[in-house]
Amino acid sequence: PKDSDGDGIGDLAGLIEKLDYLNDGNEETTDDLGADLIWLMPVSPSPSYHGYDVTDYRGIHPDYGTLEDMKKLVAESHARGIRIIVDLVLNHSSSQHPWFVESKDRASEKRSWYVWSDEPLEWGRPWGGKDNTWHKSGNAWYYGLFWSGMPDLNYTNPAVRAEMTDVGRWWLSEVGVDGYRLDAVRYLVETGPGGGQQDTPETLALWKEFAAAMQEQSPDVLLIGEAWASNSIAAKYRVDGQGLQLTFDFDLMEALSAGVAAEEPADIEKVLCLFPGQFPPGAGDATFLTNHDLVRLSSRLKEDPASLRLAAMLLMTLPGTPFLYYGEEIGMPNGATLDDTAKRLPMAWSGEAGAGFTTGKPWKPPHSSYKTVNVAAQKDEAASLLSLYRDLIRLRRNNPAVLRGGFLPLPAKAVTGGPVWAFRRTGAEQDVVVAVNFGTVSALEAAVDLVTDPADSRRAGGQALVRSAEELWPDGTASRLIEGTVLKLGDLEARSVRMVEMPK
Repeated sequence: PKDSDGDGIGDLAGLIEKLDYLNDGNEETTDDLGADLIWLMPVSPSPSYHGYDVTDYRGIHPDYGTLEDMKKLVAESHARGIRIIVDLVLNHSSSQHPWFVESKDRASEKRSWYVWSDEPLEWGRPWGGKDNTWHKSGNAWYYGLFWSGMPDLNYTNPAVRAEMTDVGRWWLSEVGVDGYRLDAVRYLVETGPGGGQQDTPETLALWKEFAAAMQEQSPDVLLIGEAWASNSIAAKYRVDGQGLQLTFDFDLMEALSAGVAAEEPADIEKVLCLFPGQFPPGAGDATFLTNHDLVRLSSRLKEDPASLRLAAMLLMTLPGTPFLYYGEEIGMPNGATLDDTAKRLPMAWSGEAGAGFTTGKPWKPPHSSYKTVNVAAQKDEAASLLSLYRDLIRLRRNNPAVLRGGFLPLPAKAVTGGPVWAFRRTGAEQDVVVAVNFGTVSALEAAVDLVTDPADSRRAGGQALVRSAEELWPDGTASRLIEGTVLKLGDLEARSVRMVEMPK
């Protein structure tokens, strides 16, 4: 997120410098974001700027610093209550990795570390498209699912499985990281074209084996898989608690951004209601609004402040473990180009030259509105998006029902305006109702029916019991009436959320 030495490239020392922005370790302060985990994209040596083609699995890219810098980052983060996970790319290496260079020799023992063929095979990419996945080298062809610079490792070879398991152990034991974001988990073992290139039984078994080894090394290890697919497929990697602990919820990500844009919550509710039947009991969920492979949320929502605020409030009140992509908390938009670098521009810390990211020439120019959309412009502004995220993260952490409670949709309506959507987050310690106005005009006299079963005895005759409930958000001093089974919320502003703690 920041360059410490003026070469225009963000580095580990720059990240250490900004740790207090993420979390200063003091629960009494409110000017840090409140993050308790950092996911680092690949930090190992690589010929590409993105790092997903690794040339040394036990090294640190010199642009980012040294192994000692990495260990210092881990120690400084832990001192603030922040865990560190790193992106571990096990599916493939770089074509410049010494293993692959050696494997070009048919007589080398490394030959079987990659997937070679004497004939070109007509395997496309399993997600579609006409690009071939077999690439010529000399008089042979090798399999590289993503492109020729990323040859796939051969996990049918026990030596490869042992080596990559040792790599995982090394980062846990020698560097001290807390876990991994596991890249491209669907593609480790390929058995043929099409369906044989993704989600094979051999791949699922391999991840169980890897997870068991990591948990043996570090019982508290966190393993998060990038299974870029629907939840019905992602769930395969978490069967019986023997695989990965979390997978990123691409279904919910799409539903959230589309629902906010269309002012329609139906698909969000559908994804959340399907989740318990797809995953093991008690399974967590890695929720997010965007990432390094997607157009930034601000650009998808046309840089509309109200929509960005609504998306933030939804992410932080729904079930799951929410992840924020850097810059999302200030509404950073995409760059002007159409390539992936436009999604990965320098963090905008200030409106100064270089966006406060570097004193030199940045590796890519910052986004065009960095002079106004930056941390310095928002950090002391109570109504800013950054302040909203800070408040929501603390609200979530301080309310156990929101942090880890169950989810139940509730009927909601308004006299005019809306649509209003409501849900209940319930845990052993707390019961919270959240009401959301998706509309761009106020929802007048909004109300939530607290009973989803028409046969509930509280509906039966007699005078309605009137109670009061404390509002948690946005006004922590207000109270709302419950008349019988109906929670009266009053008027809900456009694109807003109201949270009410139910009386016990």
